[in-house]
Order: sequence, then structure tokens, then C-alpha cells
Amino acid sequence: MRQCIVLFGLSMACLSAQAEPPDFDRPGLGAGTDTVPRGAAALEFGLPAYLRESSAEGVRSTTWSGDVLLRTGLAPGLELQLSGTLWNRQRLRAPDGAQSRLRGAGDSSVGLKWAGPGSNDRTAWAVLASAVVARGDAAFSDGRQYALAVSVEQSLSDQWQLALFAQQQRGAGQRTTTWAPSISLQATPTVSTYLEAGFFDVSAGPDQSIAGAGLSWRVRPSLQLDVSFDVGLDDESPDLQFATGLSVYLD
Repeated sequence: MRQCIVLFGLSMACLSAQAEPPDFDRPGLGAGTDTVPRGAAALEFGLPAYLRESSAEGVRSTTWSGDVLLRTGLAPGLELQLSGTLWNRQRLRAPDGAQSRLRGAGDSSVGLKWAGPGSNDRTAWAVLASAVVARGDAAFSDGRQYALAVSVEQSLSDQWQLALFAQQQRGAGQRTTTWAPSISLQATPTVSTYLEAGFFDVSAGPDQSIAGAGLSWRVRPSLQLDVSFDVGLDDESPDLQFATGLSVYLD
């Protein structure tokens, strides 16, 4: 699956860019409401992502990872998504100072995003259904997972926008409900920034909550760079998440 994503992405890179691409799903916790037109594609890369966590037993972990999302249009308002984490590098440190290192690939998923009817320039919504189709290495896999999510966006003005991402995920003997509200500002024609929060209700584990911010820069209409971070709001949540990304639209 991961090889297919890379090969397909490389082949699409031979296509020329369109001047007015849809919004990318990066950065942020949720997915946007835009879909890619039929025959076009968007490639969104994490370059890379950093995660720092501490367990109740005192084990501290730091993880670097690289992910990719391929979006391609199937029909008006409908797109196919293929995603995967191509590599992970993790360091674990026990309370006694002992260290270990792990490396490997994460899970690969397939999804369908549908832009809901009635969407307009002021209010838009979309539904995203996804499933893990290829499990990664044991240390970096969450097992078989199935998720259904809804994104809603409301423009307050030409510059300000509110959004809410809600997702229900099931698999590996547990259920996780995610709520991620955000507010974004179009600071300039090419630079956008946002604030977000994420709340995770986990049936078989402690709940988590995080908050953060991000910034994206449209270097060209078909090319975007982004940077973002989130911090944990309680002891059960990750201490710090930091990510940089590159997104390209191809038509």
C-alpha cells in the first residue's frame, strides 16, 4: 500500500498545476470541506512530525515520523484519499535512564470524502469515511480502524472562519470520539493562521485534550508550506506535537 501511494504520487507529479486549486487538508487536526476535482490530485506531506509523550510509569518517548496523503477526485464533490506513515523513528527512555530505539512504518488507510449538498461560500460541510487497509509495524500500528467524520465550516467575514471537526473511530476493541473546534484568520492573500483545540473521548483508556496553532503559506496557488503545534492540556495527553508540511496540487 505504501509503495502504491509513492509510485502514484510520482507519476502524478508529471502533470501541470492548476491556478485555482481547492484548499488542502493540512495543517490541523481535522479535514477541510473542499474536494479535489475529477482527474486532479493533491499530495500532502508531513516533513516531518515530532511527538513527545510521558507515561504514568515515567517512560518518556520522542517520535519523528513522515506521512503522506494523496487526494484525487472521482466525481464532482467526491474524492478518494490514500494515506500512510512511511517511516517512524522513536526513542524510549525509562525512569532508570535505560534507552531503546524503534523504527518502522505506520498504518495505511483509504478514505472517501463527500462534499455535502447545500454548501456555499458562507457555510460548507463534508463527510469523510476511512478505514485502515494495511497495518504497519507492531510498534506503530493501532490495528484495524474504521472512522466516520464530519467537517463544518462557517465564514464570519472575508478573513475569519469557524470550523468544527467531529469523528467517531472504532477498532482494536475501543471507540474514540473526537471533537476539534478551530478559528482561522486569512491574514494576507497567501498566509493563513489558526487556533484549535482537540478533545478525545476514549472508551478503553483515559480521555485526552490538546490545544495549538498553525500557519500556512501559499508559495504559489498550487504549492503550500505549513507549520503547526499542539500541547497537552492534562497529564494523559501528549506533551508536545510539532509538524511541518508541504502540499502540492496537480491537474
